[in-house]
Amino acid sequence: MEDDEVETPERPTTWRRVRRVAYVVLSLVILVPLAAFVVAYLVLDVRSPQEVLAGLDRTAGLAYTDGSEMMKVVPEDGDRLYVRYADVPPKLRDAIIAVEDPTFWQNEGFDPLGILRAAVTGVGGGSGITQQYIKNATGADQASYFRKFSELVLSTKLTQQRSKEEIFESYINIISFGRGTFGPASAANAYFGKPLADLTWSETAFLAGMIQSPSVHDPAASSHEHASRRWDYVAEKLVTRGYVSEAERAEMRYPGDVVVPPAETRAGRLTYSEYHVKRRVLAELESHGFGLDRLRQGGLRIETTLDRQAQADGEKAVAEQLAGQPNHLRAALVAVEPGSGAIRAYQGGNWGVRDYAGVPQPPGSAFHPFVVAAGLRQGENLDRKYPAPDRLDYGGRVVKNEAGCGAPECSVRDAVRGSVDTPFVEMTRRFGAVAVSQAARDAGIPADLDGTPTLREPDGVTIGPGIAVGAYPVRALDLASAYGTFAADGLRTQPYFVQRVLDDEGTVLWEHESTATPAIEPQVAAGVTEALRREDGVAKAGSHRFGDTGDNAGAWLAGYTDRLSTVVWVGADEERRLRDAANNRITGETLPAEIWRAFRR
Repeated sequence: MEDDEVETPERPTTWRRVRRVAYVVLSLVILVPLAAFVVAYLVLDVRSPQEVLAGLDRTAGLAYTDGSEMMKVVPEDGDRLYVRYADVPPKLRDAIIAVEDPTFWQNEGFDPLGILRAAVTGVGGGSGITQQYIKNATGADQASYFRKFSELVLSTKLTQQRSKEEIFESYINIISFGRGTFGPASAANAYFGKPLADLTWSETAFLAGMIQSPSVHDPAASSHEHASRRWDYVAEKLVTRGYVSEAERAEMRYPGDVVVPPAETRAGRLTYSEYHVKRRVLAELESHGFGLDRLRQGGLRIETTLDRQAQADGEKAVAEQLAGQPNHLRAALVAVEPGSGAIRAYQGGNWGVRDYAGVPQPPGSAFHPFVVAAGLRQGENLDRKYPAPDRLDYGGRVVKNEAGCGAPECSVRDAVRGSVDTPFVEMTRRFGAVAVSQAARDAGIPADLDGTPTLREPDGVTIGPGIAVGAYPVRALDLASAYGTFAADGLRTQPYFVQRVLDDEGTVLWEHESTATPAIEPQVAAGVTEALRREDGVAKAGSHRFGDTGDNAGAWLAGYTDRLSTVVWVGADEERRLRDAANNRITGETLPAEIWRAFRR
C-alpha cells in the first residue's frame, strides 16, 4: 500500500500580493472621492438667485491711509434690472456661451476637458457658466482645492435641480459687466446707450468679452487697442463654435466708435479724477482675486496707499497752476514712496475718462538719468566730457540741442543740468543702447505695457536711436517709480494702490507684501542723484519736441526726495505746439515745474 500524498497549500505569489494592493489602492482612489462627492452633495447647498441679488446691494468702501473714506463702490440705480431668459437676445446668449462655456448645453455642470486643458496650458481658469454662477452666488473666489471641489459638486447639483435656461438666466443677472453694472440690460445701456434688444453681433461680442475681467477689458480702463484684441478673440470663437459664418464675421467691426463714456462718471457719481483712481484700484484688486462681485457681496473695505493730504495737494496744484491757461492743456501728477512703491498721490486728470497718468508719452530729456546710470555702471564719472555739437545724426535720426554747453565738449554733470541732448547720443554710442535700456528696466520701466514691448521700435525688438533722447513713450506712473529707485539707493519696488483688504468685521483678508528688490547699484543711484541735484531739489525737466517748430508737444518735471518721487506731465489730447496763456513756450521748467513745486509746498 502506497503512502497517501499530502498536498501542500500554494503560497501566494508576489504578483498576487501586488494585485491585491492595487485593488485596495484603486478602490480608495475611486471610492474615497466618490464618497466625499456624495457627502458634499448632501451637505452643501447654493443660495437662490434672489438671495444673491439681494446681497449684491452691499457696498465696498475705499479708504485713504488714515482710514478716512475715499469713495464707495456701489451700483447706480437701474444697474440691476433683472432680465428673463426669453428677453436675452440670442446673439448675446450665443456670444457668451461661445467664449465662456462652449459645452454649456451638454455638460453636467462643468466641462472636465476644459478644466484639464486649463490645468495643462495654464490658460484660463476652466470654469464654465454654472461654476461661475456658483462662485458668484457663494462669494468664494479664493484659490483653494476645497473651493474648486465644492464648486464642482454644487454645479452638478444645480444642473440636476434646474434647467439650463434657468441656470443661464441666474448667471447672466448676477455677473458683472463692469462700470457698476450687473446684468445685460444695464450693460447695454452703460456701454452703448441702447436697449438690449437693439444690440448688433459686434456689440454682443464686445459685452461677452467684458465678463472675464471688466476692469481690464473696458477700453476706458485700458485702451481701445487692448479691448479690440479681446473683441477679436470673442469674434473668432463665434466662428469656430459655429454661431456666425465667415461671411458674417467679415461684416463685423470692433464697435469702439459707439462705446459711450462710463455711465458712472456721466451720472456725476464720481469726478473723473476719482474715477481714474477707482479703475486703477479695481484692476489691482482683480489681479489679487478680489473681483467686483466679491467686493460687493462681502461688503469689503479696501485700504489704499493714497494719502488724503497728498491727493488733495496734487489736485489743487494741477487745478491752480492750469487756471487761466489754454483749455486744451492737460496734466498728470503721480507721487510714489521710494522703498515701498506705495502710490501716495495720483492725478490722472479731470477732463474725461482718459487717464493721463497712465497714457505713455515720450519723456524727452527726463530719460537722461538712465543713460547716466548705464555709464556709471561701466565706470564712467560725472565729470567725463563728451562732444556737444549743436546737431548730429544718429542712426538716421537728427538730434538738435535746445541749449548748449558753451563749449565743444560737455561734462555729464553739465549735460544733465542743461538738458543738452547731443552728449547723450555719444554716451549711448559708447555705453550701448542695450545697456541704457537695461538701466531703465532695472530702475522700474516695465518691459511691456499691455503686451507691447517698451523702449523698442514697432517691431518690438530693435532699440533705435530714440533711446538716447527719451523718444520712447513711458507712463508718468512708471517714471515716478523708476526715479524712486534712485531715491531708495537702488532698491526697486512695484508701484501699488492697495495696502490691504478687510471684511465687514475688520478681519484682514489680504495684505500687500513688499516687492523691494536691489536693482541698481547704490553707488550708481548716488551718482544719478548727484547729477540731478539743483537749487530746488533733486529733479530733471524734460520736453518732447513738436517736429522742427521749436515748440514742444509735451513737457515733464520729475524729481524726488527720500520721502516721495513725483512726476508731472503737461501736454494735450493730440500732439500740438504747447504755448501758455502769455504765448510763451511750455517746457519742463515752466508749467510742469510750477505744478511740481506747488505740490511740494
